[in-house]
Amino acid sequence: MGFLWFLLVGLIAGWLAGMLVKGGGFGVVGDMIVGVLGAFIGGFLFTKLGVSSGGGMIGSIIVATIGAIILIFILRLIKRA
Repeated sequence: MGFLWFLLVGLIAGWLAGMLVKGGGFGVVGDMIVGVLGAFIGGFLFTKLGVSSGGGMIGSIIVATIGAIILIFILRLIKRA
């Protein structure tokens, strides 16, 4: 059941990141991939910076969304190069 929650958080975070960053989303599968990768990036960065998200589902979505936004910016920088 934990894996399904992880995918759900990734889907929500990817969708939110797609809506917050100019240019829209990547479709359901693309949003899920961006969100899951963003969760790893966000979790890593929050841990390194010593920042706590407060835990729970909302905290996980916030961390994953921030990570997904960072991932989208990195992907766009690579695409332009």
